[in-house]
Amino acid sequence: MGFIVRWVCAFGLLALTFNPTQYNYINWVADYGGMNLSIAVLLGLLLLIGYIIYLRATLRSIGAFGMLLVLAVVAAGLWVLYDLGVLRLDNSSFNVWLALAALSLVLGVGLSWSHVRRALSGQSDMDDVDE
Repeated sequence: MGFIVRWVCAFGLLALTFNPTQYNYINWVADYGGMNLSIAVLLGLLLLIGYIIYLRATLRSIGAFGMLLVLAVVAAGLWVLYDLGVLRLDNSSFNVWLALAALSLVLGVGLSWSHVRRALSGQSDMDDVDE
């Protein structure tokens, strides 16, 4: 259950930033950000904090190579679905949603990896502490 919550939150963060509809931060700033600069800055900073939390945790737990591996596995899975005829890629809006789901899966795995590793190995990850 914890992984799903982390994945949904990562998807929400990415979708709030950009999605194929008109309801996202990038389109809102382009259309109304000049009139509401203080709100645009505040929302941008909140989104930035979310990205820092997710990216820092993901890079610390699985690293850049791990992120590429998770993305490669997701891409290979999508390729299999496409080859089997389950998935069609002719709708650009759907493709953007699919990319958001794939990227959020990478962030969700990265944020959850310490929990998975502890459950599998019985070892806890610790941050480096300077004495």
